[in-house]
Amino acid sequence: MTAARGAGRPLLALAGGMALVVLAALAFTLLTARPSSGGTPGTDSPDAGFARDMAIHHQQAVEMSLIVRDRTDDEDVRSLAYDVINTQANQRGMLLGWLDVWRLPKSSSEPPMGWMAHDMGYSPHDGALMPGMATNAELRRLGAADGKAAAVLYLQLLTAHHKGGVEMAAAAADLARTDQVRRLAAGMVEGQEAEIRLMADMLAARGASPNP
Repeated sequence: MTAARGAGRPLLALAGGMALVVLAALAFTLLTARPSSGGTPGTDSPDAGFARDMAIHHQQAVEMSLIVRDRTDDEDVRSLAYDVINTQANQRGMLLGWLDVWRLPKSSSEPPMGWMAHDMGYSPHDGALMPGMATNAELRRLGAADGKAAAVLYLQLLTAHHKGGVEMAAAAADLARTDQVRRLAAGMVEGQEAEIRLMADMLAARGASPNP
C-alpha cells in the first residue's frame, strides 16, 4: 500500500469507532425528542427549519459518498465514504423523525435557511440549494471520474459540503429551542470539523488542495 493510500487509516479507524458511539447516542435521542421548554416547535421555528434543511444537505453527502464508493479503489476514501453514508443517513433519519414527532411537514415553501438569524448571502443555483452543496454539474463530474481523480474530487466536494453544513449546524446549536436539536447540531459541528481536518491531510497525501 502506498503512503497516500495509508495516510489516513489510523484516523479513519478512530473516526469509525467514534461514529458507532455517536449513532447509538443519537438513536436514544430520537426516542426522547420532546420539547425542553415552550411547547412543541412550530413549523417556522429554527428547530424545524434546521431539521428540514439539514436533511436535504445530508442527503447529498450520502449521494456523493455512494457515487465515489463505486468510482475508486482508494481504500481510505472508500472507508470515509462508508462512514459518511452511515452517519449522515442515520442523522437524516433522526431529523425527519423529529418532524414526525412534532407533527410538522417535512417540506416548506419558504426558502432554505430562512430560520437562521442572519442572511448568509447565498443564492441557490444549479441544484445547490444551500452553502457547500455540490452543483448538478459537479455531481456529473464526480459520476464521470475514475480512480484517483474521483477520490480527490470527492474529498474536495465533501470538504466544501462540510463547511456549509458546519455553518448551519452552528446556527442551530445557538438558535434551537429543544435541547435535543442543540446537542445534535453541536455534535455535527464537532464531527464535521474533525473530518474537514482529516480530508485536508488526505488531499495533501494525494498531492491535491481542498479547492477543486
